Amino acid sequence: MSQRDVPRVYLVAAVAAHGILGARRKLPWHIPEELRHFKRLTLGHPVIMGRHTWESLKAPLPQRENIVVTRTAGYEAPGAAVARSLEAALAMCLGEPGTFVIGGTSLFREALPSAAGLVLTEIHRDYQGDTRFPEWDRSQWRETQREPHAAVDGTRFDYVLYERKP
Repeated sequence: MSQRDVPRVYLVAAVAAHGILGARRKLPWHIPEELRHFKRLTLGHPVIMGRHTWESLKAPLPQRENIVVTRTAGYEAPGAAVARSLEAALAMCLGEPGTFVIGGTSLFREALPSAAGLVLTEIHRDYQGDTRFPEWDRSQWRETQREPHAAVDGTRFDYVLYERKP
């Protein structure tokens, strides 16, 4: 793979206080504005996810190439491609300008060292959960965009883009 063929990798997540991503394989919040933001961001691009994230969806994400990473032999994901590793999933995206890793925790952790950016919705509220975004060294990243928002229920959140420092 030549460097120009490899897509830029962005990790996309909504993260509450203490790095919470989920609870019992579901989002512990319902913020329609955040879901619309995720859709606008990822539409027309490949999305790479782990098996548990895939299984939490009701159907493949429309108008996106869905790629499921799993080590489970013979795993089938109707409406999605299946890859045995993150590297294999990225190989399926050659020639794409960018691709989005959308979860879960272990895939985020594996993709973090090669990610060009983190597109985070930082939710300013405490939620109970059992799934967390991996720890990351903020000194290696620079915040390049931040948009504050408030949900209908008053929950404050920011859309934030972090780009890896050169």
